[in-house]
Amino acid sequence: MRESLATLTSGHLLAGRIREYFPGAMVSILVALAAQFVAEHYGAPAMLMALLFGIALNFLGAEGPTAPGIALSARTVLRIGVAILGARISVEMLLSLGLGMIGLLVAGTVCTIFFGLALARLIGQRTRFAVLTAGAVAICGASAAMAIAAVLPRDERSERDLLFTVLGVTVLSTVAMILYPILTRAMGFDDVTAGAFIGATVHDVAQVVGAGFSISETAGETSTLVKLIRVSFLAPVVVVITLLSQRSGGAVTEGKRPPIIPGFVLGFLVLAGLNSFDLIPPVLGAFLAKLSSWALLAAIAAVGMKTDLRNIIKVGGGAIALIVAETLFLAALALTGLRFIELAP
Repeated sequence: MRESLATLTSGHLLAGRIREYFPGAMVSILVALAAQFVAEHYGAPAMLMALLFGIALNFLGAEGPTAPGIALSARTVLRIGVAILGARISVEMLLSLGLGMIGLLVAGTVCTIFFGLALARLIGQRTRFAVLTAGAVAICGASAAMAIAAVLPRDERSERDLLFTVLGVTVLSTVAMILYPILTRAMGFDDVTAGAFIGATVHDVAQVVGAGFSISETAGETSTLVKLIRVSFLAPVVVVITLLSQRSGGAVTEGKRPPIIPGFVLGFLVLAGLNSFDLIPPVLGAFLAKLSSWALLAAIAAVGMKTDLRNIIKVGGGAIALIVAETLFLAALALTGLRFIELAP
């Protein structure tokens, strides 16, 4: 009798949770579908479209029936999407680039983050904001921004900073997708070097693919490979940020201290390990890649709906200068490094 009552109670609680989250989650999915439709038919970046559509529907993220589901999408669905990214990474991919290119990518990530921190101090920007923007620029754009924001200590500016960073790296990625292929031709790069430069510098994966394949098949394949290796740096960077946040004693959402390795980072590492040993079938791998893209798209739509556009404008010119400077620094570092690296054809 007691077991039946407990089961019935659990069923009611589950049904109540579904009713609570369903409207907002469906809105996030619908916005993601609309963004993907515009991206496929008009060539616009899907992430940017999801963000702008979400901002336009900002009123849905306020109090009301859709608010809980939108909050769930902006946090939990985001972490699921980042975790599933691990299915696209393998040790074999890493080794195929050669030690010189791997060293350049590591140096690009570390130096860009330290450059962002140093410049932020000079121009009066906050350390948290510098970590967020520099991490997004150095690793994988909007996906990195959302993952890093999930472990940074939260305050009243957290959502505004995240939205600005996602918007900034997406716009800069789109500009780079157009300009960088022209730059590589002007500098006389071969297809492999051009692809390596694009993969090492453009922020978002979609724009890397677009820029690389606009040059040639070889450049496109090289740029995608290099970019996915940069994505693999997301896990260690997030772990380091988590440890430093714990040491600084910053406040965290819901008053809880995050674990040393956040669950979604652990999921990322587990899937990357499975993929390294060819334990993920190609069909499942392709499905997980799609699932990750859709989860991140729905999450960024939800982030847009949770944030008031008026708050983004308050970040000021210093924030814009910071993210642009980080982007230019990474590009200059990659150009310099590629002069001294011999890439395999």
